[in-house]
Amino acid sequence: MTKRPCPICKKPRTEEFTPFCSSRCRDRDLAQWFNDGYAVPGPPAAPEDIATED
Repeated sequence: MTKRPCPICKKPRTEEFTPFCSSRCRDRDLAQWFNDGYAVPGPPAAPEDIATED
C-alpha cells in the first residue's frame, strides 16, 4: 500500500487522524463542508422535493 499525504497540507498522514496529519487539518476539512466549500455534484434539490421523499 502506498502512503498518501494529507489531503489538506500534503504532509505525511498520522494514524490517529487518518486521512489527515493533524486535528488542525481535520478541522479545516470539516469547516469546508460547513461553509459550502465542498459540494456533491448534481442538480440542486428543491426543499419541497426533499420533504416529499418520506
